[in-house]
Amino acid sequence: MRKIKLQMQLSVDGFVAGMNGEQDWMQWNWGEDIKQYVANLTDSIDTILMGRVLYEGMSSYWPDVEANSQSANEDVLFARTMNNLKKIVFSRSLETVTWNNTRLEKGDLLQSIRRLKQQSGKDIIVYGGVQF
Repeated sequence: MRKIKLQMQLSVDGFVAGMNGEQDWMQWNWGEDIKQYVANLTDSIDTILMGRVLYEGMSSYWPDVEANSQSANEDVLFARTMNNLKKIVFSRSLETVTWNNTRLEKGDLLQSIRRLKQQSGKDIIVYGGVQF
């Protein structure tokens, strides 16, 4: 059975985001150990589960990274991965999704996830955080 994994960056004092939802602190604190951990985690999955807000944020950034000549090489490599992974968006308000390899799921969340876990393939990831 496939596992569902959560990847979440959290500061030592327990924060995921700043007072206005900004998450820029993460990019300044990624050492080689964290990069390798994320690479290993990403290699172990073939599906991303997300909601509308995360989908809108990620789909507005990752699809264009490869074509942007200003993108850092490691961002281009990660963008290829993100663009090629299967993505499932759970939303009742979205009508369509346009990001490569993405499908919209409007059914029962629990039943859908149980069905996904029973399918063959690598593990599944959820990127998460809480904003206050």
